[in-house]
Amino acid sequence: MSPDEIETIQKTEDPMDRAREAGSRIDEHQVAIAELSRVRREALNELLSLGNTQTQIAQALGMTRARVGQLLSSGPRPERAFLGSGVVTVALGGKLEAGKEKPGPVVSAEAFGAYERLAELARTLGLGTEYEVIPPPGMVTLNRTNLVVICGPRLSPLVAQVLESDVNLSFHKDAKGWHLVDHSADVQYRSPFDDGTLGDIGYLGRLPRPDGKGTFLYLAGVHAMGSAGVAHFLEANIGDLYREVKNRRFSVVIGCDFDENHRIVASRRLSPIYKQETL
Repeated sequence: MSPDEIETIQKTEDPMDRAREAGSRIDEHQVAIAELSRVRREALNELLSLGNTQTQIAQALGMTRARVGQLLSSGPRPERAFLGSGVVTVALGGKLEAGKEKPGPVVSAEAFGAYERLAELARTLGLGTEYEVIPPPGMVTLNRTNLVVICGPRLSPLVAQVLESDVNLSFHKDAKGWHLVDHSADVQYRSPFDDGTLGDIGYLGRLPRPDGKGTFLYLAGVHAMGSAGVAHFLEANIGDLYREVKNRRFSVVIGCDFDENHRIVASRRLSPIYKQETL
């Protein structure tokens, strides 16, 4: 922020407007500082992985070795960029309430559970979260930053269209029900829940925004528990996943197990992590 901008705010006559504008600019700069700290920490980790010592890095950057060590263990973790920066919006697919004269959109307990897992993960990474419900027939604004969508293609034709950009994995429905298809490996992934087993499968990926100006994170299950299973997988694997794909487009099939109370007890990767070179 330049001195001229600060002076302009200082000259604002109304003290309420002046306080509001100053506070807004402080918030913006705090987000920027946090992100720059994350970028620096990630760069330092990359330098170490390339064979540089902390002493060599310190000499090159004009700081002490102790300071380099401090920067490597403090500040936002690099993988926080996998979710976004600042406040992350999680859009949850909604259905109309049953048995109501004027039904409103509601989300399943499992989808909201997935949101709560992501919110807690985001909190540990220094990010805020908020959620919104995607009302039927599934129209959602995808052209925005810091967006995560948890909504099956059956609830949103718009999301279903964007999913068609994935040449490796896709949702399909046949006489046996919904399932995921791996076109590259010619494999079908069907939910264990359809056979009475306490398990499900889900899709995790980064999809292109319709405006072509970025991407959004997407997760969905074949059944409702699948999305919670994907969130469970992210809790334990977000660091490794970020190191492999960064913020580029990718997709992967995740499997999960749950108990009689619908608590996720295990999750794992089932397919290769398919990466697309375009952002």
